[in-house]
Amino acid sequence: MTKLLLSIHVLASILVVGPIAVAASMFPRYARQTAGEDGHSVGATLLLHRICSGYAIVGVAVPVFGIATGAQLGVLTDAWLVTSIVLTTIAAAILALAILPGQESMIESAAAAAAADGTGTGTGDGADTKRAAARLAGLTGVFNLLWAVVVVLMIVRPGSTTGA
Repeated sequence: MTKLLLSIHVLASILVVGPIAVAASMFPRYARQTAGEDGHSVGATLLLHRICSGYAIVGVAVPVFGIATGAQLGVLTDAWLVTSIVLTTIAAAILALAILPGQESMIESAAAAAAADGTGTGTGDGADTKRAAARLAGLTGVFNLLWAVVVVLMIVRPGSTTGA
């Protein structure tokens, strides 16, 4: 049973967190391009946001199967696992409370600017868009870094007595 739980946990991590990390990282670039574009960047930002928000819901499977695996292995109180759980919680909070709302705000701003100028291109205040995109890029970088640390902890398992 442990091997099945671990396999599901690892597959979910790769197939769910990976797309969120990539889509969230690409979003700021395309959001910056929405001002004055022909609509391709607007479509891209909508798609990238949909990927992030949809996969975030499915992403709950990663810690669920991780905790189930930890329970099977009897390592739920090991420092490396507790640290991983804390970092995962922080990453999830950054995604849910900052990245996704930031993406929504940028999409809404582009839509409002497009409606206001009547061209449908969204040529709003470029400085505000650049600031918001830079903030979002920074948050996404922190999110991705947290996941990278969690992956290293899962592989190295410092202080673990269950093997290499």
